[in-house]
Amino acid sequence: MNEVRPQAGDLLFWSVENVSVESVEVADTVVRVEVRTTARQAACPGCRCWSGQVHGSYLRFPRDLPTAGKLVVVSLRVRRFVCLEGSCPRKTFAEQVPGLTRRFGRRTERLRSTLVSVALALAGRAGARMADAFGVRVSRNTLLRLITSLPDPPAATPRVVGVDEYAQRKGRIYGTVLVDVETRRPVDLLPDREADTLAAWLAERPGIEIICRDRALFYAEGATRGAPQALQVADRWHLWHNLGEAAEKCVYRHRGCLRPTPAPLEEPQLAPEATELSPWPTGHRFAERTRAKHATVHALLAAGHSKRSIARQLGMGLNTVLRFSRATEPEQLFTGQWQSRPTKLDAYKSHLDQRWQEGCTNAWKLWEEIKELGYPDGYGNVRAYVSRNLRGRPQPVGPRPPSARAVARWILTHPDALPEGDQLQLKAVLAGCSSLESLASHVRAFADMLTQLRGEQLPEWIASAVATDLPSLQRFARHLERDLDAVTAGLSHPWNSGVVEGHVNRIKMLKRQMFGRAGFELLRKRVLLAK
Repeated sequence: MNEVRPQAGDLLFWSVENVSVESVEVADTVVRVEVRTTARQAACPGCRCWSGQVHGSYLRFPRDLPTAGKLVVVSLRVRRFVCLEGSCPRKTFAEQVPGLTRRFGRRTERLRSTLVSVALALAGRAGARMADAFGVRVSRNTLLRLITSLPDPPAATPRVVGVDEYAQRKGRIYGTVLVDVETRRPVDLLPDREADTLAAWLAERPGIEIICRDRALFYAEGATRGAPQALQVADRWHLWHNLGEAAEKCVYRHRGCLRPTPAPLEEPQLAPEATELSPWPTGHRFAERTRAKHATVHALLAAGHSKRSIARQLGMGLNTVLRFSRATEPEQLFTGQWQSRPTKLDAYKSHLDQRWQEGCTNAWKLWEEIKELGYPDGYGNVRAYVSRNLRGRPQPVGPRPPSARAVARWILTHPDALPEGDQLQLKAVLAGCSSLESLASHVRAFADMLTQLRGEQLPEWIASAVATDLPSLQRFARHLERDLDAVTAGLSHPWNSGVVEGHVNRIKMLKRQMFGRAGFELLRKRVLLAK
């Protein structure tokens, strides 16, 4: 025992001062360590005065980290001192061992710090499973409480700050994340994305010089009011993304230029006559049922049954039997709700047929097109018409034309990065449409400004884009004019919000880990304190 005690003291409590190991007992699954404090004095937690007058002692049993796969049970004898300051409301106080215990603590500080690290990395359920794997039984709620009890990290005013939104509840509740772009560390989380909240936060930190943001109006207003001295920089990725959306809309408006309109196919002349004779084709369940009943009624009549007898046998009304008996052919019964009545879709069927021949076979896309033309009904009627009337028609002979999204992707991709086949198709598309050729030239010019940081060319580019016949590109250019200073700075300086987007993705992961428990305060702790 005399040999084990110094070794245990060196291994278990090497970083703790004023602690003496009295005994160590090693069992099969448990290591019991008796420890006492050796400090001569202790400071009162109320008045901070030192006292060496001992009032008494008692035992504490803080949980400690397992050692070599065995549980460690610490029996710590601490003393209670008498406070010698007469004005202090405390008469006695218990001593604390720095680095080992804290007031009302049931775990040693190293066990607590280990559980905090596990909770920050894995949150509640996964953290509890990990803690149980190395021999510490703890609930998920305890881990979350440890996170919320942590103090905020020391606040430092960044020189370059990035601002972006994150979803607390997608589509309903949004917050703001602020990141130090130079150190790539999150600085703070705000509970909303209002301009007043951001302006108040920036006003408390006058040392901010550059603000990286997207082109949202509330962030632009908040940055202007809260930090008028700072340079606002619009993020280049958002600019390029918005240009890509405008380019795709431009290509879609000129989708007819992606392939010449094919010659109309000759249809046989017998199809309309057959449709007139039989509104419901062979195989339709209502038509087949009517034909079967018609044949049964006429067979019973030929066998000598009366009409009332037929109605009783077949469970039909007498008037229905009379109507079936008067019809010489079952097609004469296809009237009323079965006949081809005019519908609201009739005025748009020619457009649907033309677009089908052009290669657009997506019923949802066709419905969106006629919706813009004034079609008042829903998607179901268009889907039924496409599946019933257009699915069986032959498609035009020749290669399928590229989609608007594919052409927009070709235009937005650097020519050296395009495969040879895509380069040839893009060249053919641009040769057949001067508007798309103009779009491609403007996209290349904007890409040159963005990559080479030539923001001084932006006013000239905007004037040229507004002069085109491409409405989507014109709207994009006019939106740039509303935030011209920030966009020019974004195309002239190397700062961007890429690191902020990375932290937004990390916040999404943290919210999934704490699904249903990721309140703002708990989420803020994990974002700011994670290493």
